[in-house]
Amino acid sequence: MKIKTESSTKKKTQLLCGFVLENSNKILGLEKFDAKTSLAINQSLKDMQGKLGRLNIIPIPGKKYAQRILLAGLGKKENLTKDTIRLVSGKIAQKARELKLKEFSIITPPSFVTDQILSVSQIVEGSKMALYKFDKFKGEKTDNSPDLTIIVSKSNKISQAIKIAVIVADGAIFTKSIANLPPNECTPSTLVNFAKTISKKNKMKCKIISKPELKKKGFGGIIAVGQGSKNEPKLIVLEHNHGTKNEKPIVLVGKAVTFDTGGISLKPGDKMDEMKFDKCGGCTVLGIMKAVSELKLPINVVGIIPSVENMPSGESYRPGDIIKLYNGKTAEILNTDAEGRLILADALSFGEKHYSPKAIIDFATLTGACIIALGNNVAGIVSNNEKLTKRINESSKRTMEQVWELPLNQDFMDMIKSEVADMKNIGIGRAAGTITAAAFLRNAIENTPWIHIDIAGVAWTQIATKEKSYNPKGATGFGVRLILDYLQNL
Repeated sequence: MKIKTESSTKKKTQLLCGFVLENSNKILGLEKFDAKTSLAINQSLKDMQGKLGRLNIIPIPGKKYAQRILLAGLGKKENLTKDTIRLVSGKIAQKARELKLKEFSIITPPSFVTDQILSVSQIVEGSKMALYKFDKFKGEKTDNSPDLTIIVSKSNKISQAIKIAVIVADGAIFTKSIANLPPNECTPSTLVNFAKTISKKNKMKCKIISKPELKKKGFGGIIAVGQGSKNEPKLIVLEHNHGTKNEKPIVLVGKAVTFDTGGISLKPGDKMDEMKFDKCGGCTVLGIMKAVSELKLPINVVGIIPSVENMPSGESYRPGDIIKLYNGKTAEILNTDAEGRLILADALSFGEKHYSPKAIIDFATLTGACIIALGNNVAGIVSNNEKLTKRINESSKRTMEQVWELPLNQDFMDMIKSEVADMKNIGIGRAAGTITAAAFLRNAIENTPWIHIDIAGVAWTQIATKEKSYNPKGATGFGVRLILDYLQNL
């Protein structure tokens, strides 16, 4: 990844890429070429009309500087979003790889179109994430990704923006690469190894609580869900301590069920393979913690990942069981496939008790009901704090990782009351499934500002997922960019 302030017409490159607004007669930020090349550009502009996502390539006679020019349509100026340049940059990068180029260059749009620092960040994120492909287990690997040079009119503050965007994009890619791993290659112990690696490299504190200690200290939810598998449960704790000594941390909690069969309440076989993605919440926390440490953010952040494998066996927990959670409350088990809320409840209580945080944010592929409610492009959020919700919404608008708040009042809390325990792990029938799951989590929190992000619909590409160049098939890394933006703007 390079940055250049030289004339765009004199840049030596295999492919010079520029953005075009709909029905425009010029490439944004491109200086004038010779008459012959300009004529070819004008004809191509008429052909493509700047339609969103449309790409046109023009060979340059003589190949003195750029060998080819690529025109990339942005659509109408009034329809530009915070995601447009990210999406189109991803398409450009994929085209450069398709052409088997070693490098390519993108001209940033001038400031009268969009903020240059913001557009540079979007170019970096879009191109890097679009070039990611999960081919770890394929004999034929993806061709090497071409190098990108970003051409800017001025370099003030741009270098720092690129550095930050690279770290953010790498955090999302790191999350995707772990989340895409199959269950035979990723157990709770595997996630422990990933956590230890990034903690060692980035000098974070790392603590692993294994089964004997989990049992001894009363993590009843984690123990119950994990006891049916030969792959023992783990609780992973990462600490980034770069704030002041007495500053309360932000605690991030991520559900990591490395494979979810549903347990005794066995899931249908159709699409059960996708339950390797039930670890996406924990993978999101790993990606965020990696990026937070590399950005050297001057704050305190704690990442907590309860990790289990939910399997049916003679040792599994059962419908009808009553278990005691970490905070001392009891839960009646009516469905062993409602397991995520059990392990999260333990982790949330642990995080609040031991770190007295200023805020807790949890991520979980928690409920299919969230997909029914919001589809595959918007995450559901439930919170007990308006200020925290507002900040997450602001970050959502900047990163275009979309969220929508669902209500949580006493009526929903009453829906999980049990006749034989403090609460039950499912609500009444299928009504308000996402909210009653969040109500269970709310019981684990005392007074700390808290927000729950249900990523069941957005954590990986599904049937109704909107196609995005920077989200190739598989895990999306949803939440990494969102929370890094929130943390950077605290």
